[in-house]
Amino acid sequence: MTIFLGILSRKISQIPLITGDFLYAVMIYLLVRIVFTDKKALYIIVVSLLICYSIEFLQLYQGNWMIELRKTLFGRYVLGQGFLWSDILAYTFGIASAFCIEQIVLKYTNRVSA
Repeated sequence: MTIFLGILSRKISQIPLITGDFLYAVMIYLLVRIVFTDKKALYIIVVSLLICYSIEFLQLYQGNWMIELRKTLFGRYVLGQGFLWSDILAYTFGIASAFCIEQIVLKYTNRVSA
């Protein structure tokens, strides 16, 4: 659902571009949470931020092979096109939001199951 909404945000011009970056960070957080189910929240947050920030800073590299890779569908959606500080902000808010929602859901789930 998150991936679908992120792609949709790139296709509908009325949706701000930062929405896609926010959802991208949520997706990364969820994937890291799925892979590292036994890790503490701080670990998940740090790894998620490192992944998002690394991909964003990788956009500063303009080697020929990387430019060609970014012309593909995979490269465009996963690696992005150009570095923006606003993307860093969107990633930070996306991961923070995903963490907060997770905490609310866990609190509610634990209360219901108790």
